[in-house]
Amino acid sequence: MAATNGNGWATDFITVGAGEDARQIAIALQPEAAGNGLAHFVWLGGYRSDMTGTKAVELAALAARLGTGCVRFDYSGHGASGGAFTDGTISRWLEETLAVIDHAARVLGTRRMVLVGSSMGGWIALRAVAELAGRKDIAIVGLVLIAPAPDFTSELIEPNLTDAERAALAERGQFEEPTPYGPDPNIYTLKLVEDGRDNRVLTGAIETGCPVHILQGMADPDVPYGHAIRLMEHLSGDDVVLTMIRDGDHRLSRPQDIAKILEAAEVFARAE
Repeated sequence: MAATNGNGWATDFITVGAGEDARQIAIALQPEAAGNGLAHFVWLGGYRSDMTGTKAVELAALAARLGTGCVRFDYSGHGASGGAFTDGTISRWLEETLAVIDHAARVLGTRRMVLVGSSMGGWIALRAVAELAGRKDIAIVGLVLIAPAPDFTSELIEPNLTDAERAALAERGQFEEPTPYGPDPNIYTLKLVEDGRDNRVLTGAIETGCPVHILQGMADPDVPYGHAIRLMEHLSGDDVVLTMIRDGDHRLSRPQDIAKILEAAEVFARAE
């Protein structure tokens, strides 16, 4: 069932999965203006973030100014979507992403898309573009990756686990760690870590088939800027721009950061 909010965006729910695995995914669909030929934006949020965050809302506002479409949604276990957060894996959230893209194609007529992925959303964007390769009905015309965290489970979490965290994963199937981004701790599950190994992208050349713009804060405490440089090396066959923001943190949500993000997104939306 769809509802329209005061901004004119349709909020819809789709079911992804079947049986006990079924979950309701919340989507905000913003249609393009009549006759607009720009590519649509698809927002892919980060771990434990949702589609009401600052960057997501600013992207939707840019789409409105340009007259183009915008698709935002919450992964299962996030925001307004159903499902348990602790059931989440990269494969599960990727499945939901692809279902949302297909839904947008049917409802909005979205065919040309710019994927804008933040942190974990950057990883999912890279996996999604690989899964969509060869599709005739959908074209990804650009990737904007904000503090991207591809392979973060195997590259950034596993090597730094304490003995206590390893024991918690083995005995309880998860461990928690405090986060400066909210009152509740981050939860990392064994299934997320194991599934992350099956979704690694930093294992060889990454062929996106479209230009990529990476924006990375050099003061990011969560994803070191060396990780973005490594990603760029794997994207060596593509048109890739890396913007380093010397005093930028992981969120990159300051007005000056958001201006850079929106500029990159607009360039891709306008590209022929």
